[in-house]
Amino acid sequence: MLPRSGAIRVAVRGLVMHDNRLLLVNAWADHRAALWCAPGGGAEAHSALPDNLAREIYEETGLRAEVGAVCLVNEFHDQARGFHQVEIFFRCTVADRSIDPEWRDPEGVVKSRIWVNRDEIADLTVKPSCLAEVAWQESDLTYDPLEPLLG
Repeated sequence: MLPRSGAIRVAVRGLVMHDNRLLLVNAWADHRAALWCAPGGGAEAHSALPDNLAREIYEETGLRAEVGAVCLVNEFHDQARGFHQVEIFFRCTVADRSIDPEWRDPEGVVKSRIWVNRDEIADLTVKPSCLAEVAWQESDLTYDPLEPLLG
């Protein structure tokens, strides 16, 4: 659900790492672009951000994730549409990276899921642009200000 025009949407995303591979999902249901992102989505009011994220990862992948520390705060905007989203990324782990090929996102957005290593992500279009850098670093929180959705 998109916020009313002018409102800032809060979203949560998980950097799910397993065996030095990062989990990515398609960004749009209609596949209008070959764009990949970390699993997650809009935060529901009155639910803790880690709880929102665990729910989103499960909905999009069927995986039960352990949500860890915040590692990135990112902002996206599309001024023409009046869209502004603040995303809070958390480091996450899963006990098993096996995704049931029959798993379906109940919202119908995520249709593709891939695990990539550091070399493979370089050949993909991902958002935010700093995703690989953050995923494979062990440093403190990163802030990535106002990034256009595409471009």
